[in-house]
Amino acid sequence: MNKPTVSVITTTYNNADNLRQTMEMILSQDYEQIQYVIVDGGSTDETLTLIREYEPRFGERLKWISEPDEGIYDAINKGYLLSDGDIIGYCFDRYADEHVISRMVDTIVREKTDGVHSDLIYLDGDKVVRKWHMGQGSIRTGWMPAHPTLYLKREVYEKYGLYKTDYKCSADYEYMIRCLKDGQVTLSYIPEVLIYMYYGGTSTNGLSSYLLSLKEGHRALKENGMAFAWVTDFLRIIRVCLQFLTKS
Repeated sequence: MNKPTVSVITTTYNNADNLRQTMEMILSQDYEQIQYVIVDGGSTDETLTLIREYEPRFGERLKWISEPDEGIYDAINKGYLLSDGDIIGYCFDRYADEHVISRMVDTIVREKTDGVHSDLIYLDGDKVVRKWHMGQGSIRTGWMPAHPTLYLKREVYEKYGLYKTDYKCSADYEYMIRCLKDGQVTLSYIPEVLIYMYYGGTSTNGLSSYLLSLKEGHRALKENGMAFAWVTDFLRIIRVCLQFLTKS
């Protein structure tokens, strides 16, 4: 039986230094069947030179595009459309080690699920700010997987579509509500930190971003027909607050 191909998608814009680290990290993974997709928003720094420098090391495993986009979720959608892997994941931050992808694939295959997620740590430099440890649960109770750790089979996207580009910072949450609310998509859970995420992203960049995230999260619940959305909002806030108390 052939091993499934994993398409790992990175979106970037004028961030060549971090992109170099990410490409090295992808190359260090011990899973062989990785397709790497880079969606660049039309960078004016050294990004394109860097991608071309690394092309020989990836060979046919690398696909990339550089053009203006309408925001991160538009870029993510472009990455999906460029990809052709059996499992889709997004890499914007840092893997814990070189075995992350192989462990995710092995877990999905062994447990015969539609995807996998794990614990995550938020970093501010080298300082641990927050640990995402939610285990398994229900969207209704404020639970949600950590998006950077969420790797899903291609069939999930074929059934539920792509990210909504009219959300500024919560299209990932809306997507997870859309595909997980009815229990039709099954997820495996690896109870270990596999991803390190740096603060300052779309939904972690200060109080105003967090408030916008809550507003868009409520909208996402309503759009997906979730009754008593305010209860889910409240439970979600409690879960997030608890993460700051259990970061060790």
